[in-house]
Amino acid sequence: FDWEPSEQRLAELNALTERQDFWDDPKKSQKLMRERSILEESFNRIKSLVSDLTENFEIAELGESEGDEDLLEDAVAALKAIHKSSQKYKLDALLSGEVDGNDCYVEIHPGAGGTEAQDWAEMVERTYLRWANSRGMKTEIIEEQNGDEAGIKSATIKVYGQNAYGWLKNESGVHRLVRISPFDSSNRRHTSFASVWVYPEIDDSIDIDLNESDCRVDTYRASGAGGQHINKTDSAVRITHQPTGIVVQCQNDRSQHKNRSTAWDMLRSRLYEAEMQRREAEAQTSADNRSEIGWGHQIRSYVLQPYQLVKDLRTFVETSNTSAVLDGDLDQFMSAALSINIEN
Repeated sequence: FDWEPSEQRLAELNALTERQDFWDDPKKSQKLMRERSILEESFNRIKSLVSDLTENFEIAELGESEGDEDLLEDAVAALKAIHKSSQKYKLDALLSGEVDGNDCYVEIHPGAGGTEAQDWAEMVERTYLRWANSRGMKTEIIEEQNGDEAGIKSATIKVYGQNAYGWLKNESGVHRLVRISPFDSSNRRHTSFASVWVYPEIDDSIDIDLNESDCRVDTYRASGAGGQHINKTDSAVRITHQPTGIVVQCQNDRSQHKNRSTAWDMLRSRLYEAEMQRREAEAQTSADNRSEIGWGHQIRSYVLQPYQLVKDLRTFVETSNTSAVLDGDLDQFMSAALSINIEN
């Protein structure tokens, strides 16, 4: 096992907590303390298990008692499980970007295709909600526009959890689905597209130059679930940043004031993410994953007919267990994307 990345990060966090000014920013300090606690617990637990397994191997190799063969088999199985866990913790330790540890927003839009594409966008939304839940992360639907017949026209989810942005950031791009359409009476095969855009929540330590006079604020009546009140008042808020054309909207609360505050936070995050994208575009000539929602721009393909296969077109990781992927089993794709970025 290569413990060096985890040990280095743990040593770095321990040094930070000993600084006299560590608690000057309580919000940032608490986040770092949570990271240290998670890393320390997982790191020490795996090391302890490896130590115990080493003893079991030594006992089994001596062959001085009955059941040594079973003991050896159990040790091998446990060692494989520990190795799998250690890879996850190693990736967590390597998420060292400026905002990798932050909560994040996941924005989903259907491509062209009406009901078919809107239904696929809702499936994508459900996949990320289930992924977050499987990792013990909390989610909040900030905005959701229902489709005319099925699915969604747009959705924005906020994901709360350690390294939420770090894990999800490589999911930005176009996701392509091939299936027999449930909306086609002739049972023909259809191809649908949905775009995913992930951007981090930013805290007050990151200065964003945002002039409110450059923004247009609109209010409107929210749609979807929420009871009678939510549909009778102009509680939903949409903010358009005119210099960049960035638009954010929030309708998850009955209070227009709270929705307005959330929308401003989202806009600051979007502007930060846009600046990061601009810098990356200058440093690299790679194509922008968030271009046209259609052919030639997809990062992942989900084929349900005539065969079953999910394939990531950047890392070439693939699986035939499509139902598991759509139920939120995305770690293999995220881990591969992280590993490539770390190596590069």
